[in-house]
Amino acid sequence: MKRFFPFGLLILVLAFSACNQNNNYAPKPRGYFHIDFPKKAYQTFNEGCPFSFEYPVYAKMIPDSGRDTQPCWYNLSFPQFNGRLHLTYYDVSSKKEYEGLVEDARTFAFKHTVKANAIDQKLINYPEKKVYGVYYAIEGNTASSVQFFLTDSAKHYFRAALYFNERPQYDSIQPVVNFIKKDIDQMISTFKWKN
Repeated sequence: MKRFFPFGLLILVLAFSACNQNNNYAPKPRGYFHIDFPKKAYQTFNEGCPFSFEYPVYAKMIPDSGRDTQPCWYNLSFPQFNGRLHLTYYDVSSKKEYEGLVEDARTFAFKHTVKANAIDQKLINYPEKKVYGVYYAIEGNTASSVQFFLTDSAKHYFRAALYFNERPQYDSIQPVVNFIKKDIDQMISTFKWKN
């Protein structure tokens, strides 16, 4: 009988604890990490290219090191968000080249149609600075959430595309995309051609 006493006591304790009335268990909704956003502050990019603009102080401007890199190609890195804004510049030499670049921008944006919920286009128009272009806001689980191009309609063409080094999950990166969109708006509104 002495051998069964600890085992019987254990069964009795478990039986009473199972009858506890505070077992109101409900599944928890999926949560995401809290994101601390830095304070908005800007600095000027003016590195020997035919353009200048303001970009956030919490981002790093890194020259593109890809195989086909050309002068004035950069990646604006957002290390705390694991994202980058890929920036390319072309010196346009003909109307045909200009039209091809504009069509490429549209094609690159609309490649995301398969996974996009919506693609909104907005014209960019600053005639006093000769800055024109199109802004593409791409919603959904796509590789790129924002793309745009800027031009003077004659000899300059500048394109940007926002990418994250994560599997696209629109609902989890949306707060970060909204935060970076304000930086992109600042970049566009302060963009100037040097000649």
